[in-house]
Amino acid sequence: MNKRSFVSITDYSKEKMLKILDYAAEFEANPNRDTLANKVVATLFFEPSTRTKLSFETAINRLGGKVIGFSDASTTSSSKGESLKDTIVMVSNYADLIVIRHPLDGAARYASEVADIPVINAGDGSNQHPTQTMLDLYSIKKTQGTLENLNIVMVGDLKYGRTVHSLLMAMSHFNPSFTFIAPDELKMPDEYKQFCYEKGIKYHEESELKDISNADILYMTRVQKERFQDIIEYEKVKNIYTLRNKMLDNTKPTMRVLHPLPRVNEIDTDVDANEKAYYFKQAKNGVFARQAIICDALGLI
Repeated sequence: MNKRSFVSITDYSKEKMLKILDYAAEFEANPNRDTLANKVVATLFFEPSTRTKLSFETAINRLGGKVIGFSDASTTSSSKGESLKDTIVMVSNYADLIVIRHPLDGAARYASEVADIPVINAGDGSNQHPTQTMLDLYSIKKTQGTLENLNIVMVGDLKYGRTVHSLLMAMSHFNPSFTFIAPDELKMPDEYKQFCYEKGIKYHEESELKDISNADILYMTRVQKERFQDIIEYEKVKNIYTLRNKMLDNTKPTMRVLHPLPRVNEIDTDVDANEKAYYFKQAKNGVFARQAIICDALGLI
């Protein structure tokens, strides 16, 4: 495995995370550079994506790099039966860095083990989404002024939601407290609750979205239809939570609503004009965070 690969949030120490956030702030102040001149980045998206793919490509283009890759695996040789290993080894001949999104848990880790260039995980199944976590941390730090001692409420699909899994692990360095709001079918997996227990992190679970007055960050997620094998189970829970503007009345003035997007019905559009709605700015922050991550993976900062 290339030592500069970034496939899990645990690949970054607390100190490394903070350095990446500092770099992201520098890129936000000056996003257009030639840092990636003569560099080629391959974006291999075996699973649909809008924000992640476009923000990676924007980050690369603004730094003067070149992008190759695909956004539909059906147009590649994998549709002919080519193995993931062969695809990764082949692409390693063409690029300086691979960004991969894949529907199978662990696919990014495997790619990093067979590639001889750095690999960045852009989401693998229901496992992790570490670059989303870094832009989430950047958004939290920008809005709260700190990452320390925050109350974070996570709502929705906590079972399959790779963004909440990665964020929970990253925030463990900063003495958070969590509220997990989910139906029984989508509760936070036991392994992550055990992680909280071992790290001494306070958390409690609820099934209803009601009292969020103490939240510093309200992290909404959609119920992911593509993760369900039983469509009936999906239909039971798909609209279980909807955040409406009125529900933010008694929350902290500094509280911000985050969402990795896309949203379906879990945030009403009447929330969009509220100053506490931060999810579109959060998506914009993805460019700067990914610029920092890419440059670090290539040893350029």
